[in-house]
Amino acid sequence: MVQALATMPVRLLVVEDNRDICDNIAGYLEKHSYVLDFAYDGISAMYLAVTQPFDVIVLDLMLPGMDGLSFCHKLRTEAKVETPVLMLTARDTLDDKLKGFAAGADDYLIKPFALQELHARLQALYKRSHGKTDNLLSVADLTLNKSTLQVHRAGRRVEVNPACLKLLQRLMEQAPSVVMRDELETLLWADERPDGDALRSHMYKLRQAIDRPFDRPLIHTVHRIGYRIAEDTE
Repeated sequence: MVQALATMPVRLLVVEDNRDICDNIAGYLEKHSYVLDFAYDGISAMYLAVTQPFDVIVLDLMLPGMDGLSFCHKLRTEAKVETPVLMLTARDTLDDKLKGFAAGADDYLIKPFALQELHARLQALYKRSHGKTDNLLSVADLTLNKSTLQVHRAGRRVEVNPACLKLLQRLMEQAPSVVMRDELETLLWADERPDGDALRSHMYKLRQAIDRPFDRPLIHTVHRIGYRIAEDTE
């Protein structure tokens, strides 16, 4: 028996143009703590995948607008989205599977498939991508894996330099509380602090990476006191 993925809902994007298959997937997975969105062509799927945070994407290969291989390749190389992808297809040759993995897929399931197996594979992908709960910091759609030091926002990988990574980890560990400027300066430089307001420069770079590409800011300045990271501005 497959155990539940987590106490919190798992967001799943299903990209499949066969409505009957979508209905079957929805009817089964909605009983297992999933929140599902659907796209019926590759172009609509790409928009959703780069603008919404998903935990896993289920992707059919034969799609109108943009086929699954092209979608997956663009998702990885152009959009830089690393959300796990499970490909669904009737193509079962080794060459077909290798093409799917080369395009960026994480797993491959042959049609027709059992819904129980789909659920089990989704569970494995979710656990693998999120790692151990103790190592994952999360604020809104922003995550930091303390083991791999990888940062993601809305499913997209975010590149952060080592100094900013230290600041981000401290802010996320204490979110939504304010972290004092003195504490952050000590974290970076101990007792050998540079002249000027070097902390502000590092926070600017962190904001450029974490906030600027997205719709709403998470990093907030508390004037003359410090910084905090949260969904709101209170």
